[in-house]
Amino acid sequence: MDDEEKIYLDPAVIIAELKEGGTIAKKLPSYEKRQSQLDLMRLIIQGFNEDAIVAAEAGTGVGKSFAYLLPTIAFSLLNNERVIISTATITLQQQLFEKDIPFVLSAMDQKMLVEKKFKAALMKGRNNYLCLRRLDDATKEQSIFADEEYGDLKSLVEWSAVSKTGARSELDFLPDEKVWSYICSESGNCMGSHCAFKARCFIIRARKDAAEAQVVVVNHHLLFADLAARSEGAGYDNTVVLPAYNRIIIDEGHAVEQAISSFFTEKFSRPGLYRHAGRLLRRYRANRLGLLSRLGLSGTDLDALEDEIKRIREAADALDVAGVLLCGAESAFRFTSVQRKSIAHVTPLLKKLKETLVFFVADARNRFKKIKKQKESFEDDPVMWEITIICRYFDTVAQICEAFMFFDESPDKVFWLEKRGDFTQWTITPIDASSVLRESLFKPNKTVVCVSATLAVAGRWDYWKRRCGIEADDERTLTGVFPSPFPYAAKVLLAVPTDAPLPNESDYGAFVNVVVPQLVSAAHGSSLVLFTSYESLKSAFAVSSPILTEEGIVCLKQGDADRTQILREFLSDEKSALFATDSFWEGIDAPGDTLRLVVLCRLPFRTPVEPVFQAHCEYIEKQGRSSFMELSIPEAVMKFKQGFGRLMRRSTDYGVVAVLDGRLTRKNYGRYFLDSLPKTRRRFADCETVILETERFLREFAGAKR
Repeated sequence: MDDEEKIYLDPAVIIAELKEGGTIAKKLPSYEKRQSQLDLMRLIIQGFNEDAIVAAEAGTGVGKSFAYLLPTIAFSLLNNERVIISTATITLQQQLFEKDIPFVLSAMDQKMLVEKKFKAALMKGRNNYLCLRRLDDATKEQSIFADEEYGDLKSLVEWSAVSKTGARSELDFLPDEKVWSYICSESGNCMGSHCAFKARCFIIRARKDAAEAQVVVVNHHLLFADLAARSEGAGYDNTVVLPAYNRIIIDEGHAVEQAISSFFTEKFSRPGLYRHAGRLLRRYRANRLGLLSRLGLSGTDLDALEDEIKRIREAADALDVAGVLLCGAESAFRFTSVQRKSIAHVTPLLKKLKETLVFFVADARNRFKKIKKQKESFEDDPVMWEITIICRYFDTVAQICEAFMFFDESPDKVFWLEKRGDFTQWTITPIDASSVLRESLFKPNKTVVCVSATLAVAGRWDYWKRRCGIEADDERTLTGVFPSPFPYAAKVLLAVPTDAPLPNESDYGAFVNVVVPQLVSAAHGSSLVLFTSYESLKSAFAVSSPILTEEGIVCLKQGDADRTQILREFLSDEKSALFATDSFWEGIDAPGDTLRLVVLCRLPFRTPVEPVFQAHCEYIEKQGRSSFMELSIPEAVMKFKQGFGRLMRRSTDYGVVAVLDGRLTRKNYGRYFLDSLPKTRRRFADCETVILETERFLREFAGAKR
């Protein structure tokens, strides 16, 4: 659409919808004016009107969903342009599509909606959908599942007959991961128009809905799959993964770099190779089962291919043993020129695995030629499609092996191993995703709005712009910080013991183990205790649990159950304390009396030995810049803000955030962390005073509440 044809949004008209007396405001059961929300909406409207990049930090409670939904729907209606809304989680996707968008639409001019034939659609990543062909195939391969897994398969068959979307979120039970991985949709496995189930295909249905919609709600991974395909030559005016668009809203924008880095990461592991090999051919008692056994190959052919699969397993075993030894006591190992001597023995093992995979694929394809003439539509055979996909996977693993052999020829990538239990995952990750973001996301699209509760660092945008490949003085970029309307200054106490040791001091661990149970006891449970390492978590839990259990406080530890289950337990018991790390620093919504105390045991700096982080630091230092100031501090501040944000989830909430890291008050860079937080009450004093003040503060509000 030319700028002359574009119908511009009128800020006064749209913002009036959320002001007192507006159509949206009238429908809200408990309306309260939020100036930050109106200001955020004004900036987003400007982004649509000026074809701009928008970066907006919106604190908890601003109401960012409505702030971008009203301009998005209005612009798509007026200009008949499609807008993509991308989120980091399926939960937020569902909320937007099933709750927020219908609510906004219900308050709009119904005549215009009908005339413009407005439609919104929801699209998830392929593996969230059931593939009917693969489900049918799995029922013919029942021996691959254990009895309890087969029960899930049977339930999925029954569900598939009545499901409207085929989406995993529609299930009323949680299927075994192994079962779902065998029957979910995968891009490489799709037979498209050749599929016998195309008339009922859930993916085709979802894509058709998206092609007819003005607003499409997707997740970050799906968005970047589409952007990558377009930037590699698929074009911008047609349907690729998603229908054509050039305006995007990115919610939870702080996760963009991680999402695109994950998308371009390549990896494989021994269990993955075993799983694919077993899918091709395996023994069950005296019988030979698997896809190859169903293809009609001769016994001689099967004998030869079985021997080759055995050699693949042996090569994978040998490489995995070497990988585990390289990691040693550490959780990861990075390939660098400095390590060349210690990894010299790995190169022949990588070469062996590569050669066995390449030989198998070439030999299998050669043997298929013998029966190709005997079968009509051989390429359209579903079994052959599955085999072809596995062969492509083997080709990909072979390419990864070769890349590892010549790792120093790719200085823009990190080659590393991650130890996972008794095996290693071989991974190649891009060091810097900024150029990819700039070229695939920001340059080709007219409007890109990134909104999150954590984007700026102490009110500055240098870090976000640099990581996104945006020039510091880019005139097309609009930024804004929109503070939370919640009463932090009155209802939140930031408590920091000034006598806390520094984390590198020998008595720091003992200090945390003593103080944590005292703080949780002062709060009578209702506590989330966040760590930066699982070892510290286990140590503190071992000391705290017996003490707190005796007081009737239920202690929960990350790792003792899956994330969903442990969160459910925590949310259902107000007198509980959850000890957690990593992913629990964000994405937890525990309003009310469930959570009154958040303990941040340590400032969340990344460990300098993490391979990707280490490589990125080196990359920055080689350019004559400070990796600590440019990467370490901003990353830690962003995560610190996420951890702090777990406490206040509603305007009626109150509580204490205690930070047990002496660096916050004793290091100059502590101000970056403090300046990034909303204004709260503060108590920086000795440990004993902090504990007493925590108890007094919580008792004061609990009494006022009663």
